[in-house]
Amino acid sequence: MKVSIVVFEINELDGMKAMMPQIKREWYDELVIVDGGSTDGTIEYAKEQGYNLFIQKETGVGAALNEAVRKTSGEIVIIYAPDGSFEVEQIPIITQKILGGYDVVNVSRYMDGNRSHDDNSFTGCGNWGFTKVANLLFPFRFTDFLYTYLGFRREVLENLDINNKERTWGQILLLRAVKKGLKIIEVPGTEFKRIGGDVKVPKLRAAWALVRTLVQEKLS
Repeated sequence: MKVSIVVFEINELDGMKAMMPQIKREWYDELVIVDGGSTDGTIEYAKEQGYNLFIQKETGVGAALNEAVRKTSGEIVIIYAPDGSFEVEQIPIITQKILGGYDVVNVSRYMDGNRSHDDNSFTGCGNWGFTKVANLLFPFRFTDFLYTYLGFRREVLENLDINNKERTWGQILLLRAVKKGLKIIEVPGTEFKRIGGDVKVPKLRAAWALVRTLVQEKLS
């Protein structure tokens, strides 16, 4: 099966330089970078390295993922953020799990003794709380609902009608996969501190989007 990696980023020059060379060429057949309009030299660096990069048409991480996955052609799609927080070593593990029969693979920061080195008291409580709520509302025992380090069979996009621009794009995919009864597995992966500055996610806006997503997916 052909493997496509989707790299989503904006202004991640330091992270790109550190992480992209670690992604081994034998791990994928296709790699697509979706850029949110970087101004720090990320675009120039990616082009110099020969990567396939495009600028997303609409703003937001959801729009980026939604546009990017549709530019891929692999039967297996893996979502990757090159900010230093995603372990590259999970890429071949995700692929093997899908080849073994799973439809969706969710990397968990809190499974089997792993942890997030990027958590603070606010994000740690938020991750724990939203994961607990997801487990109460849906018939799957997530250990990490918010990471968005995912791999899935391409056919999942159509089967679950995943075509939206929500910042909770990954969480919508997970919840619909649960509701559809697809084969989902979590694999452990440590989240290291991001490279190149603070997290870009607006925390309160992200929290409200998660609340809205959980309610909408439960009622739909």
